[in-house]
Amino acid sequence: MVSRRTILAGLGAAFAIGIARPGKTDAIMTEDGLYRQPWFLESLLELPDDLAAATSAKKRFAVMWELRGCPYCKETHLVNFAQPEIENYIKTRFDVLQLNIIGDREVTDFDGERLPEKRLAEKYGVRFTPTFQFFPGTADGLAGRKPRDREVTRAQGYLEPRHFLAMFRFVAERAYEKGSLRDFLRANS
Repeated sequence: MVSRRTILAGLGAAFAIGIARPGKTDAIMTEDGLYRQPWFLESLLELPDDLAAATSAKKRFAVMWELRGCPYCKETHLVNFAQPEIENYIKTRFDVLQLNIIGDREVTDFDGERLPEKRLAEKYGVRFTPTFQFFPGTADGLAGRKPRDREVTRAQGYLEPRHFLAMFRFVAERAYEKGSLRDFLRANS
């Protein structure tokens, strides 16, 4: 007789070797223990420059905050980004900068302040992983705003693939100018 434990163990093994995944993933594990997409932004960690480069490439700029061992970050990489429709939509319309919520790399903020990733996370009130911050198409006036007022929207925690893609569409289509992400999801479900 097959037990639930046997079935669950088999499903876990299938997921671990990739059978149960909905798509192929190119995510790699970095030295700091984070999964990373090969198309993520290579950056000197100067946010004004990254935003300007995204804008000149006709893309939007987003920051993805992660933490080593975060199961929801892993799920985002191995499930959401593994779906070709999602991956293609995001990589053609966004420059995504990956930051570590407890990291020590020095980042230059829009106001010129240079601080480690973990202090930047505190400054912006980022407390959960994954968190996605989305910024406007230009850095004009951002330096004079409070950190949270620099974002056009933010998404905290894991979103299932359908809502994950909708979040990026919400920003790409500038729907935040008309209403909330919740309203956008309702209107587009």
